[in-house]
Amino acid sequence: MNILCAGLNHQNTPIEVREKFAVGQHELAETLDAVRTIDGLSGAVILSTCNRVEFYASSICPVRTIDGLRDLMRERTGIDAPLYIHDTTRSVQHLFRVASGLDSMVIGETEILGQVKKAYSSAAELGATTRHLNKLFQHAFRVAKHVRTETQITRGSTSVGSVAVDLAGKIFGDLSGKRVMILGAGETSERTARSLVSRGVKTVIVSNRTFDRAAKLAEEIGGLAIHFDHWQNAFSDIDILICSTAAPHAIVRHDQLAPMMKARPGRPLFIIDLAVPRDVEAAVNKLDGVFLYDIDSLEGIVRQSIETRRSEVIRCEQMIGHHVRSFVNW
Repeated sequence: MNILCAGLNHQNTPIEVREKFAVGQHELAETLDAVRTIDGLSGAVILSTCNRVEFYASSICPVRTIDGLRDLMRERTGIDAPLYIHDTTRSVQHLFRVASGLDSMVIGETEILGQVKKAYSSAAELGATTRHLNKLFQHAFRVAKHVRTETQITRGSTSVGSVAVDLAGKIFGDLSGKRVMILGAGETSERTARSLVSRGVKTVIVSNRTFDRAAKLAEEIGGLAIHFDHWQNAFSDIDILICSTAAPHAIVRHDQLAPMMKARPGRPLFIIDLAVPRDVEAAVNKLDGVFLYDIDSLEGIVRQSIETRRSEVIRCEQMIGHHVRSFVNW
């Protein structure tokens, strides 16, 4: 039995391409069904986050499986995917590194482990996993825990959300008097909101398509929840807009924002778009007074974060190497 990994991520593919390959939760079952028709493939897990889209598969015929995955991606998007392909040993190593936060834009970030667990759980619930994949992912979770507890790799900013807040702090200085709106109430939004509150932000408005989730998050951070259809009504009072929804298309458009910005002359708007596919049209950045950053725009701050952790990476790689050998021997 072979374990394969085929995917693309922030290191080899820009966001305007990655967003075309993203697999939303609403289309996961259908995509997994399509993947499982590939010749030679016996099971699969799909990991789709803001920084990566990866297929982990167990297969008795690697060449046919890889060709099938390429064909499937081409059918979904209409373009040839710039996929990296890993054989069994490299696939195991890659997953262990991903789960441990070593392959992330923010080295040591902690969100990815929850995303890997959710991807595996979803595939298992849909009956798409196999004995080998079950063993692999359970081992990956243990590796991630080992790396976190035995090293200092999580020191400093450990999520894209916290890095985004660092960026806001560099632009505005003191954040305590700033009003923030967050579109989306998922895990990334929650971490970002908590990071904002820890930096002194007093006013956080949360809007989500499911109002109950927005209300729950707002209550936890002492913020205000508004219905998703009404978020534009509170727009004139905000300084920072953070977007992290699961919408399949842009929800903040140039034509929509232009008249709003004219109604607030001399007051800049800082937008951080953490969603993939992107929530905010790129053209929005052309508006006077608007400063738009997407997930790829955070790399400058991320590079600084990497330097503070680089000494720990070697220790982490050595630990992961030991676990890879153990799993491959099994």
